[in-house]
Amino acid sequence: AGGALPARAPVTQVAADAGPPLLARAAPGRATITLNRPQHLNRLHREDLLALQAHIATLAADPTLRVVLLTGRGRVFCAGFNLQELEEQGAGGDDPPNDWQSVFGGPAWTRVTEPDGSAGEWYLHLFAPEQPDLDWMNPEVRAEFESILRFWLERGVDGFRIDVAHGLAKDAEMSDLAGRFQTSGLAEAGHPHWDRDEVHDVFRSWRRIGDEYPGDRMFVAEAYLRSPGRLARYVRPDELHTAFNFGFLMAPWDATELRDAIDRSIDSHAEVGAVPTWVLSNHDVVRHVTRYGGGAIGRKRARAAALLMLALPGSAYIYQGEELGLPEVVDLPDDVLQDPTFTRTGGRERGRDGCRVPLPWTADAPAFGFSPTGASWLPQPADWDVLARDRQAAQPDSMLQLYRDALRLRAERLSRTPTADARLQWVDPLGDAWGPDVLAFRRGPNLTCVVNLGERSIALDRDARGQDVRILLASDTLGDSHELPADTAVWIT
Repeated sequence: AGGALPARAPVTQVAADAGPPLLARAAPGRATITLNRPQHLNRLHREDLLALQAHIATLAADPTLRVVLLTGRGRVFCAGFNLQELEEQGAGGDDPPNDWQSVFGGPAWTRVTEPDGSAGEWYLHLFAPEQPDLDWMNPEVRAEFESILRFWLERGVDGFRIDVAHGLAKDAEMSDLAGRFQTSGLAEAGHPHWDRDEVHDVFRSWRRIGDEYPGDRMFVAEAYLRSPGRLARYVRPDELHTAFNFGFLMAPWDATELRDAIDRSIDSHAEVGAVPTWVLSNHDVVRHVTRYGGGAIGRKRARAAALLMLALPGSAYIYQGEELGLPEVVDLPDDVLQDPTFTRTGGRERGRDGCRVPLPWTADAPAFGFSPTGASWLPQPADWDVLARDRQAAQPDSMLQLYRDALRLRAERLSRTPTADARLQWVDPLGDAWGPDVLAFRRGPNLTCVVNLGERSIALDRDARGQDVRILLASDTLGDSHELPADTAVWIT
């Protein structure tokens, strides 16, 4: 759309009285023409098409240039383009503009039907057809959303979580994926619709607006990126405050992999003066009890992971239900599934409903206390009564009590520690005293976290420096002489 070309590119405006408004951009060996309303090529009058043909002919006269016309149907390479072809292009448009696919399955383009029943324009939806993508380079869109931010900020909201924050800006040339990039998964550099540089100007304007209001107003980004350095760009001092850490979430239960994810997150955030965030589960991924093996071993590792995450420097996000140790629900019947991924892939992908089943609050109540009628949008497993909040609140060794104890100690021992003293310090290099399957780090003088990801127990009567230890909190029962069993974490001082 008009104005979607990067500001750094040389742009010339074709006179409006010479035909349809055009933007022409020159680049080495290439000239790109973009209609201000590219989806409306099939609305152009014949005189407009003549003007467009003349403009293309002028550029095409240069044998060193490859001329590209951006239309509602996609890119058309225009050398030798003639009026008949233009008219056919305008009247047709049966193909979508490019090969982009929806994250939920199927094409990312839907064509509207006009009131008279004729085929109309194509619109983009990287997710569901009910969620059309907007042109965030259009100043009217930017102004509208800035007014929405102000509306809520003036009513006292603390902040905003930005879904798919890396997906606002798109490649102005709408280039095909052509097998070079995946539609979903962690975004790679150079992707035509994920993590475009232009998105940062949007977030800078939002940050300026947020800073105008009193109190600690906050922006949280959901940005699904492969590179920790690219993620850190979203939390520069003049942009967003925090961003979910998918690198840590996706790391397997492996000491080397987790340590690498932790180091890369801390280092990349430090380069922009930001603190990292940590998260184990969310509404888009399989719950980590299940990811870590399921059953008893999955629960044991999830307890250890909680102490690992809550001991790290920065902010921690807890997804509803992980404090109860909820597993993924993997046997939901087809007829209750809600995620559009299931229908748009013809059932090939189950979708994310398994991590979205309502919480069990009260063991003996209808729908475990979620609703008075026993109805819920997704059915809860019958054996979740043992995981209900009221049952766990009465058990000193429950997952819920572990989270409560850890959050209390975190506030007491870490939030009051000066920043300079609270930095993470690895205290046992991999391969030394406790072996390569153990992670151990110090957070100042008040807390050291040790996580045993191996298969054998390790002695904890003394730490890696040979000093006596005092147990603050353990994720599971310790062995004789303070032995730390496999898949167990402990906070010591």
